[in-house]
Amino acid sequence: MTMVGFNISMYKKLVLTFSLLLVCSTVCGQWYKESFKVMGTQAHVEFWLAPEQSIQIARVLIEAVKDEMHRIDKEMSPYKVNSLLSVINRQASISPVKISPELFELLKVSSEVSKLSDGAFDITFASVGYKYDYRASKRPKKETIASALSSIDYSAVILDEKNLTVSFNQAAIKIDLGGIAKGFAVKQCLNILASNGVEHALVSAGGDTALIGDRLGRDWLVGIKHPRAEHKTAVQIPLNNEAISTSGDYERYFIEDGVRYHHIINPKTGDSARKVVSVSIIGKDATYVDALSTTVFVMGLSKGMALIDKLSGYEAIIIDNQQTMHFSKGLQQN
Repeated sequence: MTMVGFNISMYKKLVLTFSLLLVCSTVCGQWYKESFKVMGTQAHVEFWLAPEQSIQIARVLIEAVKDEMHRIDKEMSPYKVNSLLSVINRQASISPVKISPELFELLKVSSEVSKLSDGAFDITFASVGYKYDYRASKRPKKETIASALSSIDYSAVILDEKNLTVSFNQAAIKIDLGGIAKGFAVKQCLNILASNGVEHALVSAGGDTALIGDRLGRDWLVGIKHPRAEHKTAVQIPLNNEAISTSGDYERYFIEDGVRYHHIINPKTGDSARKVVSVSIIGKDATYVDALSTTVFVMGLSKGMALIDKLSGYEAIIIDNQQTMHFSKGLQQN
């Protein structure tokens, strides 16, 4: 049987190429990657191992990353009735709830960002946010929002560091860590890889990505999704040893009478924030960049960029309602 377009010369080239790939895999090490669903989004892990490390080690590390993501989701998901977060929402207004040290620290960070942003970031947005159903294209009435708005108050979340408990001083309060938990999960997974000697890695979950090192002599290229084109990238950013988080109004939304209702709620109004359509924050700490991307989205272009420009070590890319891209001062200088 003759293969169309194939000859012995091509065969020799293929054999040589395959041999070189085998040599490189043995001598140069190898990339390993896997994508999976968790925390209501697509997650991805990718890393390089030296030649003396086996595929079995890679599999153990991939499973460790997946297990960590699922563990955090199990603890912090507002959609799982037995999660620690759900227990808090049911009981913290009645009596203090004992929580894990890591969840306590995450609540502390959330409070810090709330104070920094004068409430633009507020995990108690869920007091109104849970009344939205984006899959069913349903939103609460204005009267319902107005009556629940007083329950959006980060200062009503009481943290007791000595006893590691959290309580609410209002009965109707609910919290949601959707603006910070994925960044925290990505950071935790990156720490697992780094503690096991991985020097080049990427971990992502939805719009949150964190990196160890570079991509073997080249920067990682992280794409920022085009906010109005499903399969297009607005821009690619070269990064290494950093984290980036993107918040956009295209992730969970519905449109009613020409108005877009999406999951990033302005704590001041109980309605979707609409001053911009996409915010990406770059920095070293994946937890903070996640929280800051939500914060700046709510604050809008002028106030949000002013906040980032005064924070050392953080940069922003904001796409406004006219789909114009704006860069923080540090990125303009590069």
